[in-house]
Amino acid sequence: MIKLLALDMDGTLLNEAKEIPQAHIDAIHKAIEKGVKLVLCTGRPLFGVLPYYKKLSLDTDNEYVIVNNGCSTHQTSDWGLVDWRELSKSDIEYLNDLAEKSEVQLTLFDEEHYFVLGGKPNPIVQYDATLVFADLTEISLEEATSGKYRMFQGMFLGTKEQTDDFEQRFAEELCQRFSGVRSQPVIYEAMPLGTTKASALSRLADILNIQPSEIMAMGDANNDIEMLEFAGLGIAMGNASDHVKSLADAVTTSNEEEGVARAIEEYIL
Repeated sequence: MIKLLALDMDGTLLNEAKEIPQAHIDAIHKAIEKGVKLVLCTGRPLFGVLPYYKKLSLDTDNEYVIVNNGCSTHQTSDWGLVDWRELSKSDIEYLNDLAEKSEVQLTLFDEEHYFVLGGKPNPIVQYDATLVFADLTEISLEEATSGKYRMFQGMFLGTKEQTDDFEQRFAEELCQRFSGVRSQPVIYEAMPLGTTKASALSRLADILNIQPSEIMAMGDANNDIEMLEFAGLGIAMGNASDHVKSLADAVTTSNEEEGVARAIEEYIL
């Protein structure tokens, strides 16, 4: 019996127009009515989730969201933090050093800000900020490491070619110290070592006294893999890569074909 539904957002809950299909909303409501806990699990920061959560129009305030790829977990009753992992001063200095050796730009996130290091934001950063409803805040390395902010994760953004080059040159080294993932063609992300959507989901499941076998997780991208493997039922979207699909227990239709609703209907309702 499924007791918890862990849902990725971009490419899963959201269609390509970055909207939540009504069929997804209806199916989620039916699942919650059956007593299933909803946990949105996303690489987005909290401020990039809140407008979508409001659109779900849920009656319950006793749900959770896992954001920043597992770095922080919030309860929806007051959006307070219930669990988190953060970057240290030396972590940020290390990531900044890698950015200065490459053509990608380093960004950082706390609960309220989308920070940009290294001068004016490049066009990829500017576009990404629009997707999470954020104003960009330029910040110096000194201020970023001052201890004033709780920095959850870093993201390196550039063109596909620039991000390819960054990954080829630095990913192996970076992953000795961080949890690194190429989440999108133009984004490489770095979280505190051992931090993934799955690690955060595991800790939350312990709090809720829910077993992995009672969890259904859905996603489409590389940063969903650990979560799909952790859950008792891991479902890849039809728009996922062949690699992600090969690691899932089942595959639903795409995010353009109401894949979330179809999977909820098949496995929960």
